[in-house]
Amino acid sequence: MEKFKFVVEYELRASPKMLFPYISTASGLSQWFANKVNTMPEQRYDFQWDNESHIARQVSMRQNKGVRFEFLDTAESGADNNYIDFRVDQSELTQSTFLRVTDYSPTTDEDELKDLWDGLMDKLREIVGS
Repeated sequence: MEKFKFVVEYELRASPKMLFPYISTASGLSQWFANKVNTMPEQRYDFQWDNESHIARQVSMRQNKGVRFEFLDTAESGADNNYIDFRVDQSELTQSTFLRVTDYSPTTDEDELKDLWDGLMDKLREIVGS
């Protein structure tokens, strides 16, 4: 199955330090990203949407910079799994904080993905007061 890499960036009025727990912890992610998120052994997370469980492994994390979750068993060979990557950047000039989202999955409808992420970011903005 062919995969599509969707990348979008959002400006948020929150410091990287304040924003980071919302993209890197189970409790933070469950407030805006998934219905429920549970931590498991070995850097694995159980993301739940619509009563369906999706197991992901945290494959990278840099404090206050970014995190990547790779969804296990989403590729036949195991070499091309779906993933979500969150990167936090701060403009030196304006001190604005940006969250760059990379969504790598079989969903190829760019408008649908944009609507999905816009809705999720609206939720996150409400939480961080942005």
